[in-house]
Amino acid sequence: MDLLYFAWVRERIGTGQERLDPPEAVVNIADLIGWLATLSPGHAEAMREPERLRAAIDQRFVPLDAPLGNAREVALFPPVTGG
Repeated sequence: MDLLYFAWVRERIGTGQERLDPPEAVVNIADLIGWLATLSPGHAEAMREPERLRAAIDQRFVPLDAPLGNAREVALFPPVTGG
């Protein structure tokens, strides 16, 4: 699965993209965030407040309880404001 990170999520993790294979127990976005938080101190800091994150699966916005299914790409980012 390709993981994409944007804004301060990317800054805290130290990369904008990585390819990972989550364990079978990771079935939704919230599970993914919890698992990612265990990978490094930067991941832990970026995932510390999951309620502040937004997600997209294969370029479609989804809630944090959305199932991953056969997702090829998951993006995690802070809320976006327009202007």
